[in-house]
Amino acid sequence: MPSSSSATGRKLPAELAALEREIVSCRRCPRLVAWREQVAHEKKAAHRGEEYWGRPVPGFGDPQARVVILGLAPAAHGANRTGRIFTGDRSGDFLFAALHRAYLANQPTSTHRKDGLRLKGVWISAAVRCAPPQNKPAPAERDACLPYLERELELLPEARVLLCLGAFAWDAALRLFAVRPKPKFAHGAEHRVGDIVLLGSYHVSQQNTFTGVLTPAMLDEVLRQSKELAGLG
Repeated sequence: MPSSSSATGRKLPAELAALEREIVSCRRCPRLVAWREQVAHEKKAAHRGEEYWGRPVPGFGDPQARVVILGLAPAAHGANRTGRIFTGDRSGDFLFAALHRAYLANQPTSTHRKDGLRLKGVWISAAVRCAPPQNKPAPAERDACLPYLERELELLPEARVLLCLGAFAWDAALRLFAVRPKPKFAHGAEHRVGDIVLLGSYHVSQQNTFTGVLTPAMLDEVLRQSKELAGLG
């Protein structure tokens, strides 16, 4: 079967590649479409000379991933600019440095789609695929995106841990798996759903990392926890 290249240049299985194309062409949510395209047109002064992605951002990583990391949504001038989730912003700087320390990434930085980044045993995705105004997706926008996550997980047969960065991603995962009653979000919280363990972590946003709510040591520990639960060496 034919394959395609992901945001890391890795060849994707045909079904994952087809899902990626479908996500990138999505226009389901008018508010998000308008905002992501407005940001891509107006741009940030620091990136004035760059061509913005301005489309939904697909997941990326190792198709044999045992750990799936779930974020909130693309950053307006991060992934909405670069086309790769957590790429080109401070949140990504914090995350990929930790993934590199955990031997889950070949380099500690993620700056653009062709920077040579490779993930090992990890896939990174988002609950909402388009950059939202004020970084706050509406419930209906979250629900419109959840089928993409469901299909993505089906196409990642080795996945054993869904690491949810922040309460929004945690709630999206609980909604996807129809978990009732809902377990409370907390850093390091675990909840098993069939073969997959949902694992909570504070988000890698500057709001958390600059204030010490989430420290490098705390993220290192939750990644260690993820590897242990997923059976990664």
